[in-house]
Amino acid sequence: MTISYGAAGAVATATSSITPAMPTGVAAGQLAVLQVVSAHTSDSIPSTPSGWTLVGSTSGGGGSYGAGTGPRRLTFFTRVLLGGDAAPTTALPAGDANSLLAGRVFRLSRSAGAGWRWGLAFAEDTSSGTGFSAVSATTLTWAAGDFAMIGYALPVSTAALSAEAITASGITFGTVTEQADDTVTTGHDARFGTATASVSSGSGTVAPTIAATLSTAATGEAGVLRVREASAAIAATAQNVFPPRNLVSITGMLAENITTATIYRQIGSSRTALRAASAVDVTGTDVLLRVDGEQPFGVAVSYVAVLTDVNGAQWEATSDSLTSTVTSDVISDAITGIGAEVRLQSTSAKKRDRDATKYNVNGRIVTVSRPRSSASLTIGMQTDSDSAADDLNAVLSSATEGTILLRHRTSLSRLDGHYAASADEEDPLYYSPITNWSMEATETEPWPDVLEAAGFTLQDIADNITSLQDLATAFPGTLLDIALYDWG
Repeated sequence: MTISYGAAGAVATATSSITPAMPTGVAAGQLAVLQVVSAHTSDSIPSTPSGWTLVGSTSGGGGSYGAGTGPRRLTFFTRVLLGGDAAPTTALPAGDANSLLAGRVFRLSRSAGAGWRWGLAFAEDTSSGTGFSAVSATTLTWAAGDFAMIGYALPVSTAALSAEAITASGITFGTVTEQADDTVTTGHDARFGTATASVSSGSGTVAPTIAATLSTAATGEAGVLRVREASAAIAATAQNVFPPRNLVSITGMLAENITTATIYRQIGSSRTALRAASAVDVTGTDVLLRVDGEQPFGVAVSYVAVLTDVNGAQWEATSDSLTSTVTSDVISDAITGIGAEVRLQSTSAKKRDRDATKYNVNGRIVTVSRPRSSASLTIGMQTDSDSAADDLNAVLSSATEGTILLRHRTSLSRLDGHYAASADEEDPLYYSPITNWSMEATETEPWPDVLEAAGFTLQDIADNITSLQDLATAFPGTLLDIALYDWG
């Protein structure tokens, strides 16, 4: 796993708006970094270019804003390239004849990983001198293979940079290479500097120190953008069981210092948090596994992991899509995983009650009512075999918190949902395996999020494994292998 520096576009300078050129050799999947040095009477943050992400921005160096003195602002933007990307445009508010804006686009490549991750720490040196040194108040996580992009923003255009350096306790950095050292004579002047280095060994959560030698005494702001190859990924696997359920797993979180994870089921642009997968504390955990037994049928779904790292940054990973198919309608208990094949026959009109009182006030009817209730209806259905009838009896008899999930074989939003059954009538045809059913039900909320759906049971293991030795032989890896196994 290696992140390598590619190239830089030409520096662009102006008083209010710039469009720095893209570097040569850009390709889809690379990471573009736009570093901007600016100054303005209002100390404004440069605007975020379309399609880019503002990673962070700060100004520093002390003093009062003026020619060759005072704070200069350092800003980093990023974009994962798609191919054929346009040059970015960023701007400051108009009206300050002495403002300045300077920027370059750099590109990075990676050899592995599922994407890009980054963290940012700033530091300022307010003591004027030729030995620039700034300790960040922000800690970053570091690991071997990380890439550091070091930026400098100085108020003196003639303060050429050399001997750029970065240090962090317990972390060994390789050679620091200067990538840019630009004189900015626009407006009140500035110096734009960039250097890069890679972490060769060591790991930890440490605040970096950024240093350099200046040809002329100056103060200034510095920052380091730590870039890492993404390791966290989400995968979804359809189990070969009835009723259908999907196993969803996030792996590789430990290397990214992920502390919180949420898994969503996504259909089109709509997202629904998966059961027991909202803001899960995964600190020190590499894998999170959840079961989705409530997905609609006949509809393509994918799963999205929203991951928060130790620095508070959020990242997303998306699985491939899956489509669960069945040849019947299904009534199930997604918590225990049991279900029954049924054929829906009819549903009555939905009825909603109100607590309401009517008053005759001098011949005028006045009605006082509360909000209407959830809908009640009668659901007619049929099972085609004794085993299906037994399955339905099992679901209705042991439904978790009295709640069942009804799903049409091809998703019907006006029907699919969670119901509380208040009564049911079983009418078997004794000369046939067919049984007709009538169920009184009320639309209700899903099971509480704290109830996690079962992925497998001890009975699943007992049905497939004879002895503990057989279990050890079948699963020589970790307990996760058991959880991910298709017991159907």
